[in-house]
Amino acid sequence: MKNISKLIIVLLGLNLVLSSCGDDFLEEEIRSDFTPETLNDELGYKAQLIGLYQMLSTFETRSSDQGWLCVWQAGTDITWPTEPQGIEVPYYKYNQLTTDDNAAYQSWQLWYNMVENTNSIISSVENNTSEELAQEEKDAINAEARFFRAYAYNNLATLFGGVPLITEPVTEARFDYTRNSLEEINAQIEEDLTFATANLGEPTSAPEFESRVNKYAAHQLFATFYLRSGQPDLAEDQADIIINSQAFQLVDERYGVKSSEPGDPFSDMFFKGNQRRSQGNTEAIWVLENENPADVRGGSSGNPQHRRIWGAGYHNINGMIPADSLGGRGVARIRLNNWVIYDLYDDTDMRNSKYNIHRRFRYNNPASDFADIYGELVPYTGIDTLSRIQPYTLKWGHFDPADVFGFGMWKDFIQMRLGETYLLKAEAQVMQDNPGGAATTINILRTRAEAPQVSAGEMDMDFILDERVRELLAEENRRMTLMRTKMLVERATRLNVQNPNIPLPQTMRIEGLQEFHELFPIPLREIQLNKEAELTQNPGYQGS
Repeated sequence: MKNISKLIIVLLGLNLVLSSCGDDFLEEEIRSDFTPETLNDELGYKAQLIGLYQMLSTFETRSSDQGWLCVWQAGTDITWPTEPQGIEVPYYKYNQLTTDDNAAYQSWQLWYNMVENTNSIISSVENNTSEELAQEEKDAINAEARFFRAYAYNNLATLFGGVPLITEPVTEARFDYTRNSLEEINAQIEEDLTFATANLGEPTSAPEFESRVNKYAAHQLFATFYLRSGQPDLAEDQADIIINSQAFQLVDERYGVKSSEPGDPFSDMFFKGNQRRSQGNTEAIWVLENENPADVRGGSSGNPQHRRIWGAGYHNINGMIPADSLGGRGVARIRLNNWVIYDLYDDTDMRNSKYNIHRRFRYNNPASDFADIYGELVPYTGIDTLSRIQPYTLKWGHFDPADVFGFGMWKDFIQMRLGETYLLKAEAQVMQDNPGGAATTINILRTRAEAPQVSAGEMDMDFILDERVRELLAEENRRMTLMRTKMLVERATRLNVQNPNIPLPQTMRIEGLQEFHELFPIPLREIQLNKEAELTQNPGYQGS
């Protein structure tokens, strides 16, 4: 967010200069909080569009609820919670998931705030008769806003099903919302993405625009949308547009900041300094920038918890200290389950190499107290394999010697990359009963990963979802993927189990998961505020 932050500062400074040039700057003009009338020129639109990225980044960077990121991984098919903070508990203790759930409410609030902000931009630019901006510039602004509106509504539809459809700025308080059908929501998303793909630009490495969405990000979202809405032929078309554009290539050679050190091409993508297109990541479609606010003013919208969530708590072992090679200091709020650790990967799969998933530790504290064990393997004892030195992904590894405690994680967020594009295409091919085509597509990824090739007979939705874990572990929002495919209950029940010979503590077990949990509850607070119409609750949830 470095360049975005600089632009915001420039805009604020420009506003001060302009407002101080006349005596009338002290005259107060009362504007409604609802009105979008302040949007009328290039700088205003830029600031509002950049605000959408800042708003999106809060999904990744919030730390007031440190278990927020666990909501989207725990209680699925890939992780166990080990150090629950609170907000994530109802997402594996499903019998505690009520209509007043905080994560559901925060999700609703975030995506509807984005809808309202995009509506203001869209309405303003479509009604802007000023000749200061050319029509092409207006269309580009409109397209960027429409991408984010589609993004928000696609998330709302995945999480809640049919929701209120709002496409105009809210100019006064309303208490009469009703739920639109999923078909109506889908039609609006399709309209917005059709406009976005036609009017967004090509990807660029220019600093001001590198982290902003391009036309291929819209095509990727389009493919995901078409899969959710049951139109796999159109999803495949969207994926092919990205693949055939030749604008992106899978990373299959070493590059970047640690290319001279031991590693592999897959791990290179996730080092700080390697994640962006301008830094050599040839498969980056959309990367949201994130900087340490201590280094870049306004560089992050919060304190991202990814490293603390995913990384092991190995610093709790006498004789071990946080280290760059170990991904810094983690807390291990979640642990990869046994299916992921022991059964998911083939032996040669690069995505399971020691540079991507760390599995064994050696004592690394050079203090004299530990001289007799320094460099020796750390033995697994007691609870260590659950929350101290359990295997963990290094994708979010980050170490800052100036901040060894490391409350935040100052790496970029790869929102979309080409690896997922191939997975979306393969999923579309399976849905169209084309297993041969799906195998060919998947084998492109497996060739890069140096994993064994697969055959048409192995292709089904379960294999696609397995491969998504191998490729996108800790990158994708796993809960939303399983909700989109309606596979949450079946896969969590089948795969998130513990070896009976190594009992999982009762506090970590999935409980109460039922079919209706494929959707979130409509937040009770929204239902209660909506006094002039009925905002109906999703089936299965009580207390509305």
